[in-house]
Amino acid sequence: MTEHTHDGGTRQHAHHHDGGARQGGDQQGRLDLHEDADNAVDMWDGMYRERPKIWSGNPNPQLVAEITGMEPGTALDLGCGEGADAIWLAKHGWKVTAMDVSAVALERAAGHAREAGLQESVNWQQQDLAEWTPEPVFDLVSAQFLHSPLLPWRDSASKAAAAVAPGGTLLVVGHHPHGLAPWSRHHETDMFYTPEELAEELGLEHGPWSVGVLTSRERTIEDPDGNPATIMDTVLRATRKP
Repeated sequence: MTEHTHDGGTRQHAHHHDGGARQGGDQQGRLDLHEDADNAVDMWDGMYRERPKIWSGNPNPQLVAEITGMEPGTALDLGCGEGADAIWLAKHGWKVTAMDVSAVALERAAGHAREAGLQESVNWQQQDLAEWTPEPVFDLVSAQFLHSPLLPWRDSASKAAAAVAPGGTLLVVGHHPHGLAPWSRHHETDMFYTPEELAEELGLEHGPWSVGVLTSRERTIEDPDGNPATIMDTVLRATRKP
């Protein structure tokens, strides 16, 4: 697929992180993103093979904050990683399509869904966002921390928006460039964005969107030594006008 976003870290093409451990690696800062790989599949598979578990297994906190209480329908989870967000959505009644570039991550995610008795509620798909052509058919599209050295964030955000059905919800969450973890290796990259940059890229002021949330939010995570650290997320929740 394209990046990973499992715990609020650094997604590489359509993966997810889960809430704070993914700023270019895990909480210990020792994950190798395999950026010298020839393609996204090799890069992400290489990372996931390093450990039997990369992310915490908890859903991303901004997903929980923004989607709790929403009437369930069809959802697309871009960069699903080991599946925490997709499984959380399925538990709350959503029929989920979960995409990731890594077959290794998808195999783990499917196993977690079976353990939760939700194997019929999630359709796991291996997909590279760089090659994926979205159709506007989903009631919810969630793109959590789609940060990748192989896919510009503008491309991933635009593709996420293009998959939202009329009347559906777009949720995009990313690392704010001025609120990265102190130990992040990616401070000098263009992988991150502000709310203003995201709004401009998606044409929110003039496009077919009703914006519910467009903000930056501080969040507390643990540093590599287990001490509390503050990072900042960029959060967008918008509804496509019917």
